[in-house]
Amino acid sequence: MKYLIVGSGGREHALAWRLSTDGSSDEVYVTPGNGGIKEKLRVGISADDFEGIAGFVKEKNIDMVIVGPEAPLSAGIADYLEERNIQVFGPSKKAARLESSKLFAKQIMNKYNIPTCNHKEFANKEELLKYIDTVDNYPIVIKLDGLAAGKGVGIPEHRDEALKFISKMVKENDKVFVEDHLVGEEASILGICDGNNVKMLVPSQDHKRIFDGDKGPNTGGMGAYAPAPVMTDERLDFVYKKIMKPAVDGMKKEGIPFKGVLYAGLMITDDGISVLEFNVRFGDPEIQAVLPLLEGRLGDIIEAAVKGSLDKIDIFFKNKHSITVVMSSGGYPGGYEKGKEIRGLDDLSDDIIVFHAGTKKENGRCYTNGGRVLNVTCTGDTLKDARDRLYSEINKIHFDGAFFRKDIAYRAL
Repeated sequence: MKYLIVGSGGREHALAWRLSTDGSSDEVYVTPGNGGIKEKLRVGISADDFEGIAGFVKEKNIDMVIVGPEAPLSAGIADYLEERNIQVFGPSKKAARLESSKLFAKQIMNKYNIPTCNHKEFANKEELLKYIDTVDNYPIVIKLDGLAAGKGVGIPEHRDEALKFISKMVKENDKVFVEDHLVGEEASILGICDGNNVKMLVPSQDHKRIFDGDKGPNTGGMGAYAPAPVMTDERLDFVYKKIMKPAVDGMKKEGIPFKGVLYAGLMITDDGISVLEFNVRFGDPEIQAVLPLLEGRLGDIIEAAVKGSLDKIDIFFKNKHSITVVMSSGGYPGGYEKGKEIRGLDDLSDDIIVFHAGTKKENGRCYTNGGRVLNVTCTGDTLKDARDRLYSEINKIHFDGAFFRKDIAYRAL
């Protein structure tokens, strides 16, 4: 099988690494890719150039396209490719509304009795501001309806913080909603779906806040680990029966079969499990921690999902633990500079895997080219072993302004 992966981040590098090292394929292209992808396998086509992608697929006789990020999925890349008889792993534009419209996701959850917290909808910024004037109890959760690259959620602790988030993130006619603030522990469940069946991957936990102790603004994710011990066998059984399967069955009943990755962001509280959000693609950085634990060939799983035969296969994971830590540019998730030379990548031990995200290669040297720059990953027999090993190595990597959290996996340890 020949694969083309659409996207440029750490998730896409991890997918390419897995497919090219587990026997799935020896020809995995990435468009547009990043500095961690071999130059001969990087394709200079942007993720929103559907015509260019389809042309490359025909030119190279690509067997399968795997779409990484949410934006092209929400714009209908899967529909475009399928109309041209190109096999693609990813949901249709209508199915991708589970992520591109958080309010649509809420409607599906409420209709099919999937546990989620209460919310209030607002048609524009003015309505939201009027509501904020009436709020006495904080924190609250403010969510933009559409895509926001992981930064469309605010959890203000008081009125001034709420007004600051609204001023920065909410446009005049944005749909937005406010929901209850739940206290508990988060977990991420990624499910591979074929329209009828869903196979859940090993549970993981993401760390979205920029600073240690889950402080500061939300980011696209500063690190993750797997498996997450908060997800016991009993809780995983609940998630499958009450969340993942009802979501897939519900979408089918709506006439919108879901094929691809269904990502459930969960909150585990004293009262039970609640869905915070659905996403429609592999989590980033969760998948960087999950893929090193997978047994067998990723390509077989993806092919079964596309062909509607997931019920014919089983998915297994190693009895190990994995952790990935994001190295980001100074200033992220706010303003940051690019073009800082990255040194020390060749000094790492063999058991450390580095997935590139915001990087570029020029004249044989690697430079920063984004907010989240690298995903430094390690596995171990225990989570503590993996974490200790990773943090003993990560300081070998240097670039001006480099930043990373020092406490990834602290809840489990």
